[in-house]
Amino acid sequence: MAVRLGDVAPDFTAETTDGPLQFHQWKGGGWAVLFSHPRDFTPVCTTELGALAALKPEFEKRNTKVVGLSVDPLADHERWRDDIADVTGNSLNFPLIADSNRAIATLYDMIHPGASDTATVRSVFVIGPDHKVKLTLTYPASTGRNFQELLRVIDSLQLTARHSVATPADWTSV
Repeated sequence: MAVRLGDVAPDFTAETTDGPLQFHQWKGGGWAVLFSHPRDFTPVCTTELGALAALKPEFEKRNTKVVGLSVDPLADHERWRDDIADVTGNSLNFPLIADSNRAIATLYDMIHPGASDTATVRSVFVIGPDHKVKLTLTYPASTGRNFQELLRVIDSLQLTARHSVATPADWTSV
């Protein structure tokens, strides 16, 4: 079953590049972005992880942690670190989940339908302090994400969580 807006984000325990992670405990009382990427060492995924590493201070300003996931094993994630830094100029500075048994990808419905039984789509879940899913985005494996837009959406979600307002098209906090 798909994870939907307003659902409590499923909790899980996983091995990551930063060691074991129990999701709700790691997230704590702040916000989190859980995102999947199709495969390690692919050009689009490499650029995405480098872009997120560069934007980590912006996520931190918003009390938002970032964690990535793919179905590749931890050893591949570790080897990929150097490639990400070499290609993008940014060192990996957030955990990557190794989900080689596809348990988390299945739990969050991240496996690309019809593509293969291992390729995850470019899913994004923004989870609030109450552990509820506030946003879901799914891109095809062929399309990289716009992380500036994700920051804009987090700004909107946080504003509307504090105040009874709505943000119009193209709204920005600046």
